[in-house]
Order: sequence, then structure tokens, then C-alpha cells
Amino acid sequence: MSATDYLSELFSLDGRVAVVTGGSSGIGRAMAVALARAGASVVVVARREAELDDTVREIAAHGGRAARVSADLGTRDGVRAAAEEAVRAFGEPDILVNSAGVNLRPPMGELGEDVWDATLSVNLEAPFLLGQRFGPGMAERGYGRIIHVTSQQAHRAFVQSGAYGVSKGALESLARSQAEAWSPYGVTCNTLVPGFVMTPLNERLSSDPEKVAALAARTLTGRNGIAEDFAGAVVFLASRASAYVTGQSVFVDGGFSVH
Repeated sequence: MSATDYLSELFSLDGRVAVVTGGSSGIGRAMAVALARAGASVVVVARREAELDDTVREIAAHGGRAARVSADLGTRDGVRAAAEEAVRAFGEPDILVNSAGVNLRPPMGELGEDVWDATLSVNLEAPFLLGQRFGPGMAERGYGRIIHVTSQQAHRAFVQSGAYGVSKGALESLARSQAEAWSPYGVTCNTLVPGFVMTPLNERLSSDPEKVAALAARTLTGRNGIAEDFAGAVVFLASRASAYVTGQSVFVDGGFSVH
């Protein structure tokens, strides 16, 4: 077997279908493009139509297959409608990537019920509902990959973690619960944990050069992350290569968490 054939056997996603929420920008977009370039047919789910169209065009430019679903994942009905529309594109998914998130972090003393509800609805409840919709089918077919994107705030409190840290910590627990339920049937469930990544979601911090430099200095690589740093990690977790990796939090953070 040639090296190319061996790598294809391990990592190719040919014939697979992926649904990526939050796939129109930042880390989600980079992962959607990577999955498509590895062979998957990708359905990108997000709110903003222009950015969705840009992502689909980028995937097409690489020779990939993509469709887009414009949806509000902040309500249960919105999540359910998005799931059914996503299935109409390429069929039931083999891979679910939950990257959509809201990053509302007022000081704890000012954290109102509206921010709490909005944060947990998108960051935790939508991944739960999508897992309930797609996980049993993956298990029945004998192959599935559920991948969540969490945060350093799932493990440590800083920069006003508030409801955001709570939602991400709970999302890692959800991955373990999903792994317990479905891994015996070929469905792995894991989380990717970014460090500080220069994306629109982190716009507030990205606009402060001193804080950006301080965060880079805390890594072991000497730089902050970029969205493309997640391409290899998501392809690994989506592929056959990761069949014995489940219930794990995989840090893609340049060593931020151990420094």
C-alpha cells in the first residue's frame, strides 16, 4: 500500500456527510472547508446568509460539495427546523460539528437572565438537541462523529467567564454523556478546546493589542491561534483514524493551557 493510499484509508471522508454549525466564519468555517477538502459533503448552518454563501463558494472552489442552511439556533424550533433542512441537502449526517456559539460576558453581578438564557440556548441546548436528532441514527448505522467546540473557560475562569464558561463546561460534560451512550455503536463524541484564536467571536479582545500580545506570550508556541489550526484536528476526529478516541477534550491551544 502506498503512503497516499494509507493516509486516505485513515483520514479520507469520501462518502461522508457533515453538518457544521457556526460554519460561516472563524473556526467553524475553517473546519467546514477542511472536512469538505477531505471528501465530505458539508452542510453549513449559521445565521448570516452572505457569509454562508461565501463559505459554500470557498468549498466549491476547492472542488468540494456544500450546502447552506440559514437558521436561528437560539430557539428549539429553530434548531429542529435547521436539522431537517440540513438533512434534505445530502441525507442523514455521519459527522456533526457544533461550533456555533455566542460570547456574551457581562460582569457576573450584571449577568441577567436574558444573557443566561441566550448563552445556554445556543452554546449548550442546540448541541444537545442536534445530538438527540442525529446521534441515534449514527449509532444505528454503526458510524458517527460528534465534535463540539468548547473553550478554555470550560476549565478555568478568566476574562469574565460568566454564563459562557458555564455553557462550555457543560458542553464537555455533554460530550462525555453522548460518548457513554453511543460509543459502543461506533459513534465517538469529543470536544476541541481552542486557546485564544483571532476570530470575530473574540473581537472584543482582538482589538486590544496589549492583551493580544499577553495572550500570545502565555502560549508555548509564542503565537495566538488562527482558525486554520483546527483543520487537521477536526479531520482526525471526523475520520476512521480516531475510532478509539472518545469522551475527550482535545486542546488545540499552542500550549496555552499548560503554561
